[in-house]
Amino acid sequence: MRRILIVDDEQSMREMLAILLKKEGFEVLTAGSRAEAGTALAAHVVDLVLTDVRLPDGDGLEILRHVKAAAPETVVIVMTGYGTANDAVAARKLGAFSYLFKPFDVDEVRIVIREALAARDLRDENVRLKREVRERYGLDKLIGVSGAMASLFEMVRAVAPASSTVLITGESGTGKELVARAIHALSPRVEKPFVSFNCGAITETLLETELFGHEPGAFTDARQRKKGLFELAHGGTLFLDEVGETSPAMQVKLLRALQERRIRRVGGSEEIEVDVRVISATNVPLDQLVQEKRFREDLFYRLQVIPIRTPPLRERREDIPILAEYFLKRFAGQMGKRVAKVSDAALEILKRYSWPGNVRELENVIERAVALEPSEAVLPERLPDGIRAPSLPAAPVALGSGFDLEEHLREIEVRLLREALGQAAGDRGRAAEMLGLKPRQLRYLLKKHPGVVDKN
Repeated sequence: MRRILIVDDEQSMREMLAILLKKEGFEVLTAGSRAEAGTALAAHVVDLVLTDVRLPDGDGLEILRHVKAAAPETVVIVMTGYGTANDAVAARKLGAFSYLFKPFDVDEVRIVIREALAARDLRDENVRLKREVRERYGLDKLIGVSGAMASLFEMVRAVAPASSTVLITGESGTGKELVARAIHALSPRVEKPFVSFNCGAITETLLETELFGHEPGAFTDARQRKKGLFELAHGGTLFLDEVGETSPAMQVKLLRALQERRIRRVGGSEEIEVDVRVISATNVPLDQLVQEKRFREDLFYRLQVIPIRTPPLRERREDIPILAEYFLKRFAGQMGKRVAKVSDAALEILKRYSWPGNVRELENVIERAVALEPSEAVLPERLPDGIRAPSLPAAPVALGSGFDLEEHLREIEVRLLREALGQAAGDRGRAAEMLGLKPRQLRYLLKKHPGVVDKN
């Protein structure tokens, strides 16, 4: 029940307001002086104070100052029978929600009090949501104790206060969007929108209208104006995932938006100013795409003012037990299972595996294991076969008159190419590095064995 304190030296006024507000479902306290109001405020938590200006032992505005200093979340409404417009302005400046002139209509009191409490609820909800944003997308969601993760945490904290563009690189499943959200949550832009978009998920035409919006009649079925993501993210952060998938024409428009901080809707002529911090991500190195003439060099440098690399899970194996426990607790709670831990034997298997799908793959494996496990600990047999026995020993080679060395070497090449691309999650630059090849050598082998990419 909401508690309201009425402060007025007229007993009839106090009684009338008390009866009115109790009928509205409020708990009511009353005070006839500034001293009595102080005693009531010291003894009770109050949601709203309704105070007269003229009191026998002082000024009601002093109560307003006291409340705003001691409990700023408490709403104060000032009322008077002798006030002027200047008094109302002064009360507002001190933090009063409203200023009522006596005599007033009881319906007016009801409306003002309901509006005041609704405004307080909205403010409290905003505070709660901001806290949840920080808790949900802050560094606590980037789990790890390894040196690689400590360096990542330090980098996120360092770049968050700035407005510079950030390019996050890393394999699929390493948490690039979590890093972007953490940067936003720790930045001065946290109260503004965080808008996430995958550039590789749609066609070039749709990508342009998604990013920049369109005017009515810009194309078939464009019946009304649509704001683009740049406008929707105004004041906040725009996260562009898979930015390397954008076409050359789209790259020109994206570069212009970053340079001029202006956009133009499709089919429109008006220049619209936007204040957006752009964080982009890619699992294919953009410098490699620049060398291959598939990505603009000027846009690459514009996006990569601050580069951040998310480490793959195989480079931070000491984080695997912590991540496994985190996912286990989450899924056990969601499923209502009594699975409490990952057994030591299963944990050893998880630590040996190379994790080509990174943290996302580990999350899926733990979810599956929790769903299948009937006991209190995840056992090795609940893990997928490919994780328990990721690579079988090669069968003995039968040499003889029918042996084909060229075919045998071809099979070895294909197997190693598939293994490298799998562990690199399709990142050709990374796969080439793992095989000790230069990118052009890898491209030659993939052309030589065209079925490799189709089967990965």
